[in-house]
Amino acid sequence: MPDKEIKFEIIQNLGILSTSPKGWRKEINLISWDGREPKYDIRDWDPEHKRMSKGITLTTEELKKLKEVLNKWN
Repeated sequence: MPDKEIKFEIIQNLGILSTSPKGWRKEINLISWDGREPKYDIRDWDPEHKRMSKGITLTTEELKKLKEVLNKWN
């Protein structure tokens, strides 16, 4: 069975967390996957945004909770 093409639209780039020596960037973006409601997304991207690593997606509520947890950690 062939792999399904992943369709995505980067709605907003919120920031770059790091850049590897090969140019891949760990970014946090607001992304719509396969036409669904956009979610916050953290993953590595190649410089052209054509290839990506595995990552994590978060709803707005999950992102708020993550912020709360990180603020307590500091």
